Amino acid sequence: MEALINKIFSCNDKATFEKLALELFHYQMENNPIYAPYAALILKGKIPANIYEIPFLPIDFFKREQIICKGKAVEEVFLSSGTTGEQSKHLISDLTLYKKSFRKTFQKFYGDIKDYCILALLPSYQEREGSSLIFMVDDLIRKSKHPKSNFYLNNLSELSETIKELELKGQKTILFGVTYALLDLAAQYPQQLKNTIIMETGGMKGKRKELLKEEIHQLLQEAFITEKIHSEYGMTELLSQGYSKGENIFNFPSWMKILIRDVNDPLSIIGNNKTGGVNVIDLANIYSCPFIATQDLGKTFDNSSFTVLGRFNESDVRGCNLLVQ
Repeated sequence: MEALINKIFSCNDKATFEKLALELFHYQMENNPIYAPYAALILKGKIPANIYEIPFLPIDFFKREQIICKGKAVEEVFLSSGTTGEQSKHLISDLTLYKKSFRKTFQKFYGDIKDYCILALLPSYQEREGSSLIFMVDDLIRKSKHPKSNFYLNNLSELSETIKELELKGQKTILFGVTYALLDLAAQYPQQLKNTIIMETGGMKGKRKELLKEEIHQLLQEAFITEKIHSEYGMTELLSQGYSKGENIFNFPSWMKILIRDVNDPLSIIGNNKTGGVNVIDLANIYSCPFIATQDLGKTFDNSSFTVLGRFNESDVRGCNLLVQ
């Protein structure tokens, strides 16, 4: 599998991606006791000739089933937010895949982690077990090696002072923040940010009145006198993520692809610039499931970017970084 993993993370063209996706489809059919019978029911003996014919596993299966390939030991379990019984469980058999995925993706979109100070305002995630977001941000904090990189639970005044200090030094900084806590910071400690990227990870969860994404970003932009609010699109059930550098337009690493399905005919994939259900191909998800039908609504564009337009209902997007718009 080592050769396949290397191919996945070095994949940089459409033909290679498609070939790898079909290779992983066959691996899943032979080794995934949950995905294989589900896909077989849909395919009725047909063999997919391209990625548009591959069946996508509904994300709800992660709440009810143990999604892991045969013979793979569980190294870590990532849990979605939500009450017990309603939580998605992502059984991870190889954490190095997750680390490789998010480290390479960060490098692609933001450059060398050592150039940054990484701050985290993620109280609701820190207060529970099994968050894949906390795992990722903790690793980025360590990798940055900046003395001020750290988590801030609810100490907004200390965080504000740290940001002020870093701004004075001209230090490039990224603040990963859950939505409601970022809004609290904006209301209580507004300041101009010239060197700090606000990375909104979603998450209102009854802490505040639900707002549209544009309204949230407008409030943050005004409080921090900054042009763009960045966002991360990730899920408990995935090992890869995309980033938006503004306007809710996301881009993805080369081993990840979004396809849009028809809301009235979930087995049909529709083209760009049309709203539908979001299907994700995440080639890093080798040992759980690389083909997932989410409960998000979105739209893809001709340049392979993507926007999130809402959700069918309470989905397990990490932090529910969506609102119906």
